[in-house]
Amino acid sequence: MAKAVKMADIAKVMGVSTVTVSKALSDQKGVSEELRIKIKKKAEEMGYQSSSARYKERSGNDVSYTFGVVVSDRFLAKYESFYWNLYQEVATAAVQKGCFTMLEVLRAEDEDRLVMPRLLKERKTEGLIIIGRLNKAYMDKLIEQVEQPFILLDFVDRNGVYDSVVSNSYLGMYRMTNYLFDMGHEKIAFVGNVHYTDSITDRFFGYLKSLSEHGQELRRDWVLDDRNQETGRSDVGFSWKLPEDMPTAFVCNNDVAAANLVSELEQRGLRVPQDISVVGYDNYQPPGLCDVRITTYEVNMPEMAKQTVKNLIRKISGEPYRKGVIIVDSRIVYKESVNEMHRDDRSS
Repeated sequence: MAKAVKMADIAKVMGVSTVTVSKALSDQKGVSEELRIKIKKKAEEMGYQSSSARYKERSGNDVSYTFGVVVSDRFLAKYESFYWNLYQEVATAAVQKGCFTMLEVLRAEDEDRLVMPRLLKERKTEGLIIIGRLNKAYMDKLIEQVEQPFILLDFVDRNGVYDSVVSNSYLGMYRMTNYLFDMGHEKIAFVGNVHYTDSITDRFFGYLKSLSEHGQELRRDWVLDDRNQETGRSDVGFSWKLPEDMPTAFVCNNDVAAANLVSELEQRGLRVPQDISVVGYDNYQPPGLCDVRITTYEVNMPEMAKQTVKNLIRKISGEPYRKGVIIVDSRIVYKESVNEMHRDDRSS
């Protein structure tokens, strides 16, 4: 049996990168029309078939795709269950469309050593979903080698070139911070390692927008880490560093951070919400971290998963689909972690 022609084979013959071949064959921006025509012609001459075409040839008309799902174990530490739940939503959405998923968790050392996912080498999947930003060197190599359609979930690439589905982190945190101002709080701190993930960065800027609109200056001592920057762990190798001049409210980048903060505050003799208010993000509060039900901004994981699966199926099958970044919005879920500040309390 003749060996299947890969994009890398076409790239070598044409003297261009695999990424350029991928863009040309999938009609993406970034390739001149003249070069696109040449690459498509050469691909046809060499007998290239896309992964979806090969799969249809094997399976006939009744096509059921298998998606590879890649996530780094940095995002799956103890209590950091958001991405597990997001993956489960993706698996559920795939099954509802008659498709299946294969999860591969990247070890930190493999990510550092640029070891590519096994599921790509085994060629058992027709599409790829990458959940959570991988380090830049790894992402660059992965994009260079991947030949199947893919979608980024819960992050966007730095140049905005590739299709992705994200929650509305910027607007969501803007709304959460506005809610605290509406409740009378003027001394509001942000909790989260600002540059650890795209979503935390976006949430930080949503917080900044609200501060600015309320005439407040950013205080660096009121921007708190919630995890070890190197490992991403909030339960090992991390300790809270609370400011000496305490705010009246904390807006946290996720519910795990919020719950851990509530526990830390209680250990220091402070009550939530009687003494200090705390809000989170995600609407996923793992059991056992604290007894306070935390007001939060819900991430609509089912809709994010649905949009990802729908778009990936269309990409694989060659149907028209919504290209670029899809932003999924949601709502505030009011619980019991916020107290209204009275005028007399604001000056204290």
